[in-house]
Amino acid sequence: MTIEQRIARAFALDDHTWLRHANPWSVWTRNTVLPLLIVAVWSRVWIDWWCLIPIAAVLAWNWMNPHLFPPPEHYRHWASQAVFGERVWMARKEVPVPGHHRLAPNVLSGVAAMGAILVFWGVWSLHLWATLLGAALVYAGKLWFLDRMAWLYRDMSAVHPAYAAWME
Repeated sequence: MTIEQRIARAFALDDHTWLRHANPWSVWTRNTVLPLLIVAVWSRVWIDWWCLIPIAAVLAWNWMNPHLFPPPEHYRHWASQAVFGERVWMARKEVPVPGHHRLAPNVLSGVAAMGAILVFWGVWSLHLWATLLGAALVYAGKLWFLDRMAWLYRDMSAVHPAYAAWME
């Protein structure tokens, strides 16, 4: 099982939930998680252990987000195609993806992971510069990754009828 499949399982993403998550509102509002989590963890300076309450709220928001929005009226949105591309990428062992789509997602996930480590260190040590630089790397890596996923979905849906059917 790939790490993506483990994440999907942790978020209870089934076929219907993936369609709900393909709503652009779901995709774009997930971008609120990182800054909210940063503030929630940083709040330990002001509210001590009570920071666990906003941290739990942010983690709950992160988990609930893909479940909250209805499926969009259509899936022609870039964000919808990015979510479908994530599903294609997740299934790459069963349905191989073209060679030109194999390297970038891994590199971009690495950039985002390095940014996450920097965010963690910055928040833990209360270094604003590290936190902001890390967040910038997380967003650059993740949003570029999503762009690659939209491209992957368009390419794969052109040759795989099962993927093309997701647009219907």
